[in-house]
Amino acid sequence: MATVIYTQSMKPRLAVFASGIFNCLGVVSGGLAVAYAIVHLLPVDLLVSVNTARGLAMVFALLAAAIIWNLGTWYFGLPASSSHTLIGAILGVGVANSLINGTSMSYGINWSKAIDVGASLLCSPLVGAILAGLIIWLLRRYRPMSNIHKTPFQRQQVEGRKHPPFWTRFMLIVSAMGVSFSHGSNDGQKGVGLIMLVLIGIVPAKFVLNLESSPYQLERTRDAAIHLQQFYNRHQADLQKIILPPSASASHYECRPLDTDATASRLLATLSDANDYHQLSATQRWDVRTQLLCLDDAAKRAGKLPHLTGADKLHLENLRKDLTVTTEYAPTWVILSVALALGVGTMIGWRRVVKTVGEGIGKKDMTYAQGVSAQITASVSIGLASQFGFPVSTTQVLSSAVAGCMVADKAGLQWATIRAILLAWLFTLPVSMLLSGGMYYLASYWIH
Repeated sequence: MATVIYTQSMKPRLAVFASGIFNCLGVVSGGLAVAYAIVHLLPVDLLVSVNTARGLAMVFALLAAAIIWNLGTWYFGLPASSSHTLIGAILGVGVANSLINGTSMSYGINWSKAIDVGASLLCSPLVGAILAGLIIWLLRRYRPMSNIHKTPFQRQQVEGRKHPPFWTRFMLIVSAMGVSFSHGSNDGQKGVGLIMLVLIGIVPAKFVLNLESSPYQLERTRDAAIHLQQFYNRHQADLQKIILPPSASASHYECRPLDTDATASRLLATLSDANDYHQLSATQRWDVRTQLLCLDDAAKRAGKLPHLTGADKLHLENLRKDLTVTTEYAPTWVILSVALALGVGTMIGWRRVVKTVGEGIGKKDMTYAQGVSAQITASVSIGLASQFGFPVSTTQVLSSAVAGCMVADKAGLQWATIRAILLAWLFTLPVSMLLSGGMYYLASYWIH
């Protein structure tokens, strides 16, 4: 919203309303890849115990830490990342869980997923700044005298109009709505993932599995379990070299990769000839979810075997998709609720951060070209990240894109604001980790 407001392309109220609508649309059509990329940062032993007191303590710690830090940075008008906050909260719970159970940190957090997520959060602002600066450089090189390089004040002084030229205004509005849509599709999914964790913990009988799964999906699940069982039996000797045996792992772990054959057999026995999850009791549904999560974890570990062929790796990836097809889902009403919350939150809490992005980053007023460049960069990069399941921060990408435009245009930066944004970026991860980890540790101690 900051760019269309500060380039006089839209009135603030209209911009905020339109942004809220496109945020909603982004959530509804964004899929679930990012949602479960976030959820699977948690260790498997926590995911299979969400319906216990310990699992509920975990969910409370995640939500409380994220809300406290996000509200604090919003109050001071800092463009902090809610994605960064949520990921920090998840990592904090994982670390605290390892400390409580006396296990290695390598088991407390899904480090491979954490590294992927961390890389996307780290690289996306840099990519945003570079691409937006490159677009400005190209516009300066090939259209140096165009009105697109004017600010609203400069255009009013020369032509008596603040609004940008028609096609420039059109691109500003379209790209701004693209940023809002991309924001909804990426950030909204994180909310969907958290709500599903809460629902699974509170009402497991209804939400541990997608009760609307088709007979075909259940058949795919059964076939995947059989094929994974066969894969483990074929590679048993090699797997024993890279996977710790049960005696070397913490005793509280429910998922033991070397027990994959037995886990798959229990799953197949529970499912039997069922073609509808309604046919299973509440306990059986929870058992099926646990077994599916364990088999998915086993398939992921099997993918680390050396000398696997490309066909084998693709086979394991397809098995993982089939194993999680009925656990990685969200009811329509959950998606609509998150869409509504994100849209309303955008319409209510926009002013502080918009002012920081629009006035506090560059030393000079924003030109039309800078607004277009920043928004095109943000909407495209965030949209692609959502499609590939990478959680990124809309706020960080757009803020860095604005900064990149200012640098490319030699407009200068307000280093006090940049420093504040960088400090928020720097402290978000450790503070959210400490908040969530501390609350989870205290809650677990109180439970015991």
